[in-house]
Amino acid sequence: MWSCEALINSTENSEDQHLCHDFDLVLSIFSLLYLIICFPIGLCYNGLLVLVNLYNKATMTMPDVYFVNIAIAGLIINTLAPMYLLGLANTKWAIWNSSNEVYITFLILFNVSSLVTMYSTTLLSLDYYIERALPRTYMSSVYNTKHVCGFIWGGAMLTSFSSLLFYVCNHVSTKIIECSKMQNQEAADAIMVFIGYVVPAVAVLYALTLILRIRKEATPLDQDTGRLDPSVHRLLIATVCTQFTLWTPYYVILLVSTFTNLRGRIPDVNSIQILHFATILSKFLAFSSSFVMPLLYRYINKNFPNKLRRLLKKIHCGNQGCSHERTVVQQVMT
Repeated sequence: MWSCEALINSTENSEDQHLCHDFDLVLSIFSLLYLIICFPIGLCYNGLLVLVNLYNKATMTMPDVYFVNIAIAGLIINTLAPMYLLGLANTKWAIWNSSNEVYITFLILFNVSSLVTMYSTTLLSLDYYIERALPRTYMSSVYNTKHVCGFIWGGAMLTSFSSLLFYVCNHVSTKIIECSKMQNQEAADAIMVFIGYVVPAVAVLYALTLILRIRKEATPLDQDTGRLDPSVHRLLIATVCTQFTLWTPYYVILLVSTFTNLRGRIPDVNSIQILHFATILSKFLAFSSSFVMPLLYRYINKNFPNKLRRLLKKIHCGNQGCSHERTVVQQVMT
């Protein structure tokens, strides 16, 4: 799958060649595991999460809306993963390179989806704090959250536009005067690191600090039956920890690559191999968030199994309703 022939041809050192073959084996195994296990699981559970919650709109809560948003972004990322595995420039079956329009489109969708995922997690943390601090104020209601999610997608597209200009101008003809001054992919990567990781990380840390502070304060509001279910707190902590665990390597490697390119020094073959291996591995971790998150939602949210059973019963019985339901209705009418 992943091939290091291009790197091997540039060196005659046997140790470098052996290291490259080891990386080849590891990345090939990861690619197969993702395509066989992670890809179908991600599509199935993200699709179920969206369908189940859309079917049970009346019982959706604020966290449910954010997780539907994350699941939609996860579907996009999960769908793009096989394209990335089949399109690596150094794979044996590469179908495009970094200057191809398909690659640029893939990069746009990936950046937008990653921003939606990180900012949905961030705003979930902030809204959870608002809900705990000011219950029954409807500041973090389902109605408001739906509009917030719409702004998240719009903001992600607008935010990606500036970095998109750098990516596009880095691959088009230098005859275009406007683009000749913007051929700097490092600037695009730096923008994505700051907007896509640094800002959400600071906001999440601030929200978690407020949440921990308010949880230590025993108030009469803790007995309010209208507050969020306690399992939501566990789901929130698991979501934040998982998202930043899986996405941090990607942004760290992106930052390291940016500084390496800005220095202008040509690293040795061994360093190139290690950095390239770390880059691809970090993207695998980022892709894996698209199937880990719906699994967390499925097993931590106690309301999801009941919603799923209602949806399956509706599909099984159809529009006419089940026989026992019709019997109950007839008895009531009688």
